[in-house]
Amino acid sequence: MLIFEIIGVAMAAVRANLLRSVLTTLGIVIGIAAVITMVALGEGAQRQVQEEINRMGTTVLTIRPGQQRMGGVSRGDAEMSIDDAIALRAEAGDIIKVSPEQQTYLQVSYIRWNTRSQVSGVWPEYFDIYNIDLAAGRLFTQSEVQGRRRVAVLGASVLTELDAEAFADVPPELILGETVQIRGLGFEIIGVLQEKGDAGFLRPDQTIFIPQSTAQYRVMGSRDRLNTIYAATETPEEMDLAYVEIDRVLRREHRIRAGDDADFNISNATDLLATFNETRQTFTFLLAGIAGISLLVGGIGIMNIMLVSVTERTREIGIRKALGASRRAIMTQFLVEALFLCILGGLLGVGAGYGAAATIRRVAGWEAAVAPEAVIAAIVFSAGVGLFFGMWPARRAAILDPIDALRYE
Repeated sequence: MLIFEIIGVAMAAVRANLLRSVLTTLGIVIGIAAVITMVALGEGAQRQVQEEINRMGTTVLTIRPGQQRMGGVSRGDAEMSIDDAIALRAEAGDIIKVSPEQQTYLQVSYIRWNTRSQVSGVWPEYFDIYNIDLAAGRLFTQSEVQGRRRVAVLGASVLTELDAEAFADVPPELILGETVQIRGLGFEIIGVLQEKGDAGFLRPDQTIFIPQSTAQYRVMGSRDRLNTIYAATETPEEMDLAYVEIDRVLRREHRIRAGDDADFNISNATDLLATFNETRQTFTFLLAGIAGISLLVGGIGIMNIMLVSVTERTREIGIRKALGASRRAIMTQFLVEALFLCILGGLLGVGAGYGAAATIRRVAGWEAAVAPEAVIAAIVFSAGVGLFFGMWPARRAAILDPIDALRYE
């Protein structure tokens, strides 16, 4: 028999039992759809995290207080002071840009509106570190930091949080020179930032930035403790050297000997991405295992139906053999049937996965992106399941004795 004739006979057998064929492929459909959906969600989450990390900056190092230990016993959270940031700028300023941050939520009022907003005391270098641009006005200078001036730079959506309707269409230039009250103190608005978007734990659009010294001595009660110190290099290649320099300077400032546990933590966006990818990979393997069980069940179902089909068509097989059909032709016919059912299930599963990902994206607002590699892998895997589970029924049909087959009732 010609290959096209064999395929035609196989397709005719599938069409003859269409409902049974569709029901048989359900296990494959569910398994492939689950894989496509989960991979789409994982891919979408990875892209979203990557975008946030790009907004945060791939050359940014974040330094935070860690656990203070004495003799292997934790003594609570350690502290970082403005002296740490000054020392880093003085000794590693040729490698990194440095900005401390003192951050808290305070009562903010403007004209007749008021709310609680995030207020951050920073150095001017902060805006370079995170590549935050101005929409109008200017940034405060180092001399204004030293002079503890009451000036403020507003995030893009600070005023719309006060009243979205009133400030929705107000150009940022119109509020320059106005006064915003922070904890009862008047601050001159000297700049408004362009919209940046959230980046991990950073919310620059909802933040009011003031000079760090002003925050320390006029707003936060002379509190010297820092929430965070940010540092950034010009190129990713300098990150390792910057890490070593920061560790060296802070160990000296905190009087920590080499080899002892540090009371501060240094992290970067790449570490966050690596941690996320490890977590995502773990869940992907778990979900792939569940989907694999579904595919296994679907493959067993296909093998069962093919065995039933061989039994039902024993006389037909005998007639074909009597007319000269070879074992290879008979085996190919049944393999084509099994392969078609699995590939059909794979295609339906891909379509269902696409639909599920689109529904989740539209209803839940989650990012979901179907990778072409996942689609190709799903189709190939479906074909592999068809070949594996179709081999035994096909071989059983091929080795039937034509005389016994013709006598079968």
